[in-house]
Amino acid sequence: MTQTDLIKGCIKQDANCQRMLFEQFGGKMMSVCLRYANDSMEAEDIMQDGFIKVFQYIHQFKFEGSFEGWIRRIIVNTAIRHLEKKKLHFKEIDENSGNAPQLDPYAYAHLGQEDLMKLINQLPEGYRVVFNLNVIEGYSHDEIAEMLHIQPGTSRSQLVKARKMLQQQIIQLQKIAV
Repeated sequence: MTQTDLIKGCIKQDANCQRMLFEQFGGKMMSVCLRYANDSMEAEDIMQDGFIKVFQYIHQFKFEGSFEGWIRRIIVNTAIRHLEKKKLHFKEIDENSGNAPQLDPYAYAHLGQEDLMKLINQLPEGYRVVFNLNVIEGYSHDEIAEMLHIQPGTSRSQLVKARKMLQQQIIQLQKIAV
């Protein structure tokens, strides 16, 4: 069955097509949800809510551009709304804490993707959300500001602080490894 046939089946609310669509995209979208959630149960809730919206609004897909991108946007927006309900806070850190130590460009080469994702998930929620939206999802600071109802400068600041915190975490791992 082609993707177009699958989408058309979902528009007709064919349960078999909906199951197939979920099986095709569920794994990738769960990875997206895990980047925004604090744990796997929360990620599952976000994904379930997101796919309900996918099936609810699939008739609005215009068959232009990437269908996976369309689903991803719904899932990301669902994750953001979920975080807003939890009262997403943008943590401020002490600006006088000094500059981040210089990071050896190869310092993170030993880290696998899973290790890096664990470090990202340890970031304060506001930092993590902005980092994911900008670095992983590719949204601009203006888009992030609109999505999160913050100023673009706040988005930039949160990203800088997230990167600084990640650098410090990686340096700590280097010290432990030596």
